[in-house]
Amino acid sequence: MKVTQTRIPDVLILEPKVFGDSRGFFMESFNSRVFDEAVGRHVEFVQDNHSRSSRGVLRGLHYQLQQAQGKLVRVARGAVFDVVVDIRKSSATFGQWVGVELTEENQKQLWMPAGTAHGFLVLSELADFLYKTTDYYAPAHERSIAWDDPTLGIEWPIQGLTPILSAKDQAGLSLNAAEVFA
Repeated sequence: MKVTQTRIPDVLILEPKVFGDSRGFFMESFNSRVFDEAVGRHVEFVQDNHSRSSRGVLRGLHYQLQQAQGKLVRVARGAVFDVVVDIRKSSATFGQWVGVELTEENQKQLWMPAGTAHGFLVLSELADFLYKTTDYYAPAHERSIAWDDPTLGIEWPIQGLTPILSAKDQAGLSLNAAEVFA
């Protein structure tokens, strides 16, 4: 597995080995021992999620204040622009973001630790987005930061699209107004 550190040092791009031939391909999408070595510690996942969205859907930027979730994300079908924002005030990279295109072709995965906000924009007609989490979904503790917060300056590849947002995401707060991690 190839591991690439991003400008937020504990947000990692993981590229599993893919073995392909005329029949298709095989890859090991997750191996606990290999993953733990890549991130430098043992990580236990408790929940797997699968979402399907159409072109232009923008989900995020989401996080949970309690039961904070680390996430390992990937795309099984289609393409998304995936974004992670560091919202840990004690971090040297507080308020910085990383954006990575995840596709069924490149098979890249993105690891984000607890203390980050996450969102993605669907670039293909349809995208199946898979993610493992380190804690359970807790809607009472979920928060949303505005995807277009000018303080963050995220460079979403919108290209003339009007993002399709949920009511929760339409009500996202600016980073300056949001509750964040110490």
